[in-house]
Amino acid sequence: MRIAISGKGGVGKTTLAAWIARLLVKEGQNVLAIDADPTNNLAPTLGFPPELYENIVPLKERSNLIEERVGAQGGFFRLNPKVDDLLPQLAVEYQGIKLIVMGTIKEAGGGCACPENTLLRAFIGHLLLEKGESVIVDMEAGLEHLGRRTVEAVDALLVVVEPSQNSIMVAKKIKELAEGLGLKKSFFVANKINSAEEELFIRARLPEEHLLGYLPYSESLRRQALSELSESSVLTRDARLESELKNLLRQVRLRGITPGN
Repeated sequence: MRIAISGKGGVGKTTLAAWIARLLVKEGQNVLAIDADPTNNLAPTLGFPPELYENIVPLKERSNLIEERVGAQGGFFRLNPKVDDLLPQLAVEYQGIKLIVMGTIKEAGGGCACPENTLLRAFIGHLLLEKGESVIVDMEAGLEHLGRRTVEAVDALLVVVEPSQNSIMVAKKIKELAEGLGLKKSFFVANKINSAEEELFIRARLPEEHLLGYLPYSESLRRQALSELSESSVLTRDARLESELKNLLRQVRLRGITPGN
């Protein structure tokens, strides 16, 4: 299972990425989580202790490594850098989840032809193409980390949307961009649904066949924001939310996306 998760800032995509990763670990899956969002909040959301993530240097900022693998002298650099040995060097692991922090790049599918973009796309493509692990990618709305070649390795894109006009507008643009890159399986996930009225608001504006599920607003999660409790702990304390997330995973699998492909 190789799932990329995107959406407008603040809709809960990083939280969803963390929850899916945790559920897969509970199922006995080997999970690799990739933080490709500029805020780099996936580690604390997963419940990683600060001593494991506070000193992580994103791959984008490792200039010596970029120079070693890609080269940039005289304006020339390698378009196919060696990346198959980077995972052990860059990953941190906690409670069954390996985490890689990427950093940001520009423009989906093409963008800046610069050394750091070349290395990031090559590495994320390698991670997505590797067999035996479930890969969850938390990415920003522009899908900048996916090129036309690596997008084929993504089983599905989940676009998180909350009940607001702006969120829906951004979600539709993300799905359109994904389809333009050749990603055939992209779906919406409604989040923070607090009433039947809000669910109807979503249903009226997005195609039902592209909606995987509706995740409830969580008071437990709101309280978590005011405490030291990790969001992965919240999941075990909110039975309704955990049930809906398990149903979401079932819907993903019904569409032919299975773990460990």
